[in-house]
Amino acid sequence: MKKHGILNSPIANVLSSLGHTDTIVIADCGLPIPDGVQRIDVSLKKGFPSFYETLEIILEDMEVEKITLAHEIKEKNAPLHEKLQETFATTDADYVSHEEFKALTKNAKAIIRTGEITPYANIILHSGVIF
Repeated sequence: MKKHGILNSPIANVLSSLGHTDTIVIADCGLPIPDGVQRIDVSLKKGFPSFYETLEIILEDMEVEKITLAHEIKEKNAPLHEKLQETFATTDADYVSHEEFKALTKNAKAIIRTGEITPYANIILHSGVIF
């Protein structure tokens, strides 16, 4: 049995297969998931696990060089936006419309669906390199 790191097999597999600039998405429970993109559903009930709890665990295992967020998070979910600004203070961030965000998810290696129920709690993580 695995002793450290992420125990969820699909998430561990996706993270270990990422190359430079590949993307994954961490999403609230309402984000539509495009056909053909791997869905990793970790939601158990409304609010659990939360978006941010899931993000923190992913960041322990993933090198992130850039993030993409929807513009709407700034106004519609300011507390989460502020937390993300702190978390990614030294990371490049792109902002796009929510519609463009949803279109970009079609290129993700996987979308991890959480139980989050606050608006615009979605992020695209762009894989960096560890050397």
